[in-house]
Amino acid sequence: MGNQKYDLEERLLDYSVRVVRVVEQLPNTRIGNHIAGQLLRAGTFPYPNHGEAQAAESPKDFIHKLKISLKELRETKRWLKLIQRIPLIKPVNKLDRILEETEELIRIFVTSIKTAKGNDRKK
Repeated sequence: MGNQKYDLEERLLDYSVRVVRVVEQLPNTRIGNHIAGQLLRAGTFPYPNHGEAQAAESPKDFIHKLKISLKELRETKRWLKLIQRIPLIKPVNKLDRILEETEELIRIFVTSIKTAKGNDRKK
């Protein structure tokens, strides 16, 4: 299990780096700057919050922190899709891989929350 947590930690770190790189490519316009701030906040939040979850004080606290990370990942997905739709970064398919990773991370967090809730109920 320790290995699995480390892998997710590394994956979230890499994801944060990718989000930062996307933010740096956004145009220095009113909309570019607005989205940059929102995307930077939401897209880098799951990494440090995962550390908070690992240090959770109770199963309920752990689940709560995972849910917050999930919420931020879903928000990140929306900002990335908006960037594509406008488009603020070209070619528009340039964001396909980070969107795929966002979807995978969302699935991981959904599964983790379900597992943690199930484990909490068994106690």
